[in-house]
Amino acid sequence: MSLCLPLTASQTNMAGVVAFLKNAWNKEPVIFAACAIGLTGIILPFISPTTKYSAMMNAAVPYNYPVPVRDDGNMPDVPAHPCDPQGPSLEWLINL
Repeated sequence: MSLCLPLTASQTNMAGVVAFLKNAWNKEPVIFAACAIGLTGIILPFISPTTKYSAMMNAAVPYNYPVPVRDDGNMPDVPAHPCDPQGPSLEWLINL
């Protein structure tokens, strides 16, 4: 008595994909490798932690640097330093 279960649709599709990839590798390994490297280059930035930390650093650095203003003591709305609490801080980088 055999215990072979019938293949489901997802298993059949996966078997078809595997067969296609094996066939492509056997017929044209150079083109297959080039496509694999290209897909890796497209997908890698989305899953890389470097992208996350680069975005966090870019958010913390002001896009327009303010022009220095001489404080005569009568300017409550002008921050003393460009990184005063008006935007994101780099505390997470120090704690990393």
